[in-house]
Amino acid sequence: MKRRTFLTGAGTAGALALAGCSSQSSTESDNTLTVATYSSFTGEETAGNWLKSAFEAEHDATVEFTTPENGINQFIQRKSEGAPVEADLFVGLNTGELVRADEQLDEQLFATADDVEGADSVKSGLDFDPDGRVVPYDTGYISLVYDEGEVDNPGTFDALLEPAYEDALIAQNAQQSDPGRAFLLWTIKAKGADGYLDYWRSLSNNGVQILSDWEPAYNAYTNEEAPMVVSYSTDQVYYHGEGVDMSRHQIGFLNDQGYANPEGMAQFADAENVELAQEFMSFVLSTEAQKEIAVRNVQFPAVEGVEPGGDFGEYALEPPEPVTFSYDELAGNVDGWIEDWAREIASN
Repeated sequence: MKRRTFLTGAGTAGALALAGCSSQSSTESDNTLTVATYSSFTGEETAGNWLKSAFEAEHDATVEFTTPENGINQFIQRKSEGAPVEADLFVGLNTGELVRADEQLDEQLFATADDVEGADSVKSGLDFDPDGRVVPYDTGYISLVYDEGEVDNPGTFDALLEPAYEDALIAQNAQQSDPGRAFLLWTIKAKGADGYLDYWRSLSNNGVQILSDWEPAYNAYTNEEAPMVVSYSTDQVYYHGEGVDMSRHQIGFLNDQGYANPEGMAQFADAENVELAQEFMSFVLSTEAQKEIAVRNVQFPAVEGVEPGGDFGEYALEPPEPVTFSYDELAGNVDGWIEDWAREIASN
């Protein structure tokens, strides 16, 4: 599950040193693929760890991950400064980040994915790059997670403004957090670009608590600081079974919707191992890999017809109506929306 933070700017010159970078120099093995991603995608029992082991078992290659603290902004900065990107592939890109890269750079950061086998099997509704560079590999839906012993399912955005939900909701900062930004965009979908700030003023007046990112927000919810938190509709996949109080893990789809937040992968235009990057992307789209990613990343598969089954099939909930903003809708708008929200809401 993608719970990482993101930064709205491209960072400072000091960000040129990649945090945790494990990339190889040109004098080392040509069979090393350097994959940039977010930290929760790597490590024991993660989707990234499984992909690394399974891909290496089938190919004469080594997969090494780098998890730069500033995410894609680090690579935007390097590209703008003419510095080597020092990675072959980025895994975990979303629509807003792609928009930012395109708006801030004169040159393409990513190459087209024309030769990636299986790319045409991705669900059509998940494609978010009009230029065909980014290939989605999973998607999540932003929703509410609530304690039904403390509050009723609000059902609508407007209901969250009622006295019954005073001090009831924990959200995340849209400047720093992926789910926080997705929730903000969802409110813009519901209330419009001209009405979302008024809505957030009312939400603030009703005591919404805004924390930095998903982890502190969910920890606050776990500690019963409030009976609702902005999270993912796959929450019960992770929290179920013996000893789990399922009443605290109910899913609320406001307006019968959930904000779709697909994650994509793209080969850097300056990648050294182009063929290996394309093979890895194709492997990620295989049926076996898609099932493993869904279970380990707690997100829905991107490829048509893949059904993970098991606990995922039983507990992962999809909204009646998925909503999202397209690349063209975000271009020229998303940074301004976030800046206006931050200035008026987050800073107070």
